[in-house]
Amino acid sequence: MKLAHLPLRVSIGAYVLNSGLGKRNLEGAAAEGMHGMAVAAMPQLGQFEPARFAKLLSYSEIALGAALLAPFVPAPLVGLGLTAFGAGLVQLYLKTPGMREPGSVRPTQQGTGLAKDIWLVGAGLTLVLEGLSHGRRWHR
Repeated sequence: MKLAHLPLRVSIGAYVLNSGLGKRNLEGAAAEGMHGMAVAAMPQLGQFEPARFAKLLSYSEIALGAALLAPFVPAPLVGLGLTAFGAGLVQLYLKTPGMREPGSVRPTQQGTGLAKDIWLVGAGLTLVLEGLSHGRRWHR
């Protein structure tokens, strides 16, 4: 892991890992609510029962958080995972009714929590692009 990646990977990795750990035991109404919101944005997730979906999401977040924290996982690889995860959250924001101002991408008060996840996409793409351009100089 490059020293310059350390703040980005540790801060996001710890946040995502904690989020995943917090979802490990979701059941009942909490799992149903999370599942319902996800299915509204991505209907294909309806094939999972709510408790199973919550477990899979939890395990995915734990794995991504741990990968971000692990110094031996290459930046482009962990960046791809972070970009995909962030893109899923942005899709949830864009497709969930009430998250955006009418006819706009600007978030409502309710949508601000999801809209801010665009930073995950930016951070993931930064890791991918920096890793792919390693050793190359950009010229104008």
